Amino acid sequence: MCGADYKLEYSILLLGLDNAGKTSVLEQIKALYSPSAHPNLKTIPTVDLYLKIWDVGGQHSLRRLWHSYYSSCHAIVFVIDSTDIGDADVERLNENDEDGEDGRLSECKLVLEDVLQSEDTEGVPILVLANKQDREDCVEVVRIKEGLVRKVFEGEKGGSVRDSRVLPCSALTGTGVKEAVDWLCSRVKWNKEARPPVMR
Repeated sequence: MCGADYKLEYSILLLGLDNAGKTSVLEQIKALYSPSAHPNLKTIPTVDLYLKIWDVGGQHSLRRLWHSYYSSCHAIVFVIDSTDIGDADVERLNENDEDGEDGRLSECKLVLEDVLQSEDTEGVPILVLANKQDREDCVEVVRIKEGLVRKVFEGEKGGSVRDSRVLPCSALTGTGVKEAVDWLCSRVKWNKEARPPVMR
């Protein structure tokens, strides 16, 4: 625990494709940890530290801005829409997916690879949130982990071994949000020698 006079502040980068549910995840975190807070608040007080969460747009035109946040972040949360990634198996991606069966799986794979390839994300803990797990048409977390995340992280563009986890969540109901924040808090503290926090 930190002293009573100050807390440590860690910056969390919230990434993912547009419509994955990033902003809804942030709203659930705010509701859980500071329900009476101002709507524009981005710094969340937890038990013994602050999380400054940067919700960066996922539209194609905004993704080039992500790189400017990498060097100062302490962890990355990559949100995936579990209903829009086909069967989540990147090895079975259909190059001519005219009927849209693969959803945005290929795009998701390429964007996640791009995040991992940056020198500035090396050593940064990455949490992949499989969002929309409350929907009947979602892909199960184990399939997302094995078919997409593990293959990207262990593939030739995955870079070095890193601290990572895949967790289910529903930004609509809030299920899985506390577990996500607990993991983030434990990992940024564990990694504080490599990425020191800000005193607040």
